[in-house]
Amino acid sequence: MGALRQLTVTQQVGLLFVIIFGLLAIVTGLAFARSLRELSPEMAELTERFRRELRAVWIGTVLFWVAWASGAFIATLLFALMSFLALREFITLTHTRRGDHRALLAAFFVVLPAQYFLAGTRHFDLFTVFIPVYAFAALPILAALGNDATRFLERTAKIQWGTMVCIYGMSHAPALLLLDFEGYQERGAFLVLYLVLVVACAQGVQALASRRVRALPVARHIDRQFSWRAFIIGALGGGLVGGLLYWITPFKPAQALLIGFIASGCGTLGSLVMQALKRDAGVRRWGNRASVTGAVGLLDRVAPLAFAAPVFFHSVRWYFDA
Repeated sequence: MGALRQLTVTQQVGLLFVIIFGLLAIVTGLAFARSLRELSPEMAELTERFRRELRAVWIGTVLFWVAWASGAFIATLLFALMSFLALREFITLTHTRRGDHRALLAAFFVVLPAQYFLAGTRHFDLFTVFIPVYAFAALPILAALGNDATRFLERTAKIQWGTMVCIYGMSHAPALLLLDFEGYQERGAFLVLYLVLVVACAQGVQALASRRVRALPVARHIDRQFSWRAFIIGALGGGLVGGLLYWITPFKPAQALLIGFIASGCGTLGSLVMQALKRDAGVRRWGNRASVTGAVGLLDRVAPLAFAAPVFFHSVRWYFDA
């Protein structure tokens, strides 16, 4: 592993993408071979769900490669577009009224661009408080000016939640690209890749453990498959992947394992929170094919990252005083 750290940034990224695309090609081939068999209806449904998730991983990996090849500016724009689509998906499937239009316009066309501008220009001190402090106060004011008190608290809370998850949480991913500290200049893309791989692996291991390990569900009315055993197994799986990827990070192996465990836990719990929001909204899957958003479940896929990215970003920045 020490020899891998001696490679140039371009060589390390090239090696990583060769490994990732190679693994994806193998998994895709195995999935295709399995689809040729005659399956029971239940297994056919699981196989179709796996194919959808695999397709999403392919798209995400290609987008990440394009973002890395294009530079931090294009990567920031891509994440901003993802935030826009995710927020649109969230708002479309929640209850709003005409009086919310001012607040919604501000969230989409003022708060979102401002947050990503602060990230792109590395104004991290203001970046970290802009939405929790200033947008938190401004959005309810704009909603109140709409002169509609019907379910005001509920409507305002939904807009603020959507803003926090879809904009604030997601914006920390491109902010990682721009973190520079001694001995780790221009390597922020590795932190993003590390976070994405750790969270994705934790989700996969947790889902597998939920089916294989018998345990009482913690929140039966929200997610019947979520249990503390599966959660711990998933977080440990993500932490182990993080430890193995220490060579692309500024961390030592033990540090990479610990921070991978923390990020994995945050991502998995974030997914549980979004499950609760889905139940409340009365939808099975955000952005399903019948939805007008056209995002096809984008929130399902970005929610773990949106919850894990802020914790990961601030942990790294605090530890290295970046």
